[in-house]
Amino acid sequence: MGELPVDGLRALDGGPLDTVMLDGRAVLVVNVASHCGMTPQLAALERLQKRFGDRGFTVLGVPCNQFAGQAPGTAQELHTFCSSTYGTTFPMTEKVDVNGRQRHPLYEWLVETPDPAGVAGEVDWNFEKFVVSAAGEVVARFRPAVDPEADEVLDAIERALP
Repeated sequence: MGELPVDGLRALDGGPLDTVMLDGRAVLVVNVASHCGMTPQLAALERLQKRFGDRGFTVLGVPCNQFAGQAPGTAQELHTFCSSTYGTTFPMTEKVDVNGRQRHPLYEWLVETPDPAGVAGEVDWNFEKFVVSAAGEVVARFRPAVDPEADEVLDAIERALP
């Protein structure tokens, strides 16, 4: 594939997304939410960022408010919550739709990838995870309940590193 389809995607602060943080890196793309039972996964995602960041890896948080309105508030409120509560340092995009007619092209591309059970298609809920290799290929998909630090996720990240 070559690179993530992030054209036109803005950063959480409204400015352009810094694609330098993505180019040539393995990326764990995760649709995040601030008011979800799985929100504590943000701490694990930040640990992954610290563990693998200097090896050509980044987490990309993609806020989405499509699942029971669990990512409410302004971009600033979401940024403040994530950074102050969970210490997140990884890049985050503006809020986007991950399902439906208004689905962002990034997710049009990601949802073609099947999970370990062979199921592709719609994102199930907040915190669905996609591992994209440094070469720009989606190499793994993990449903929301899978812990970001589970062995299978760590293995997929290791395989995706440049």
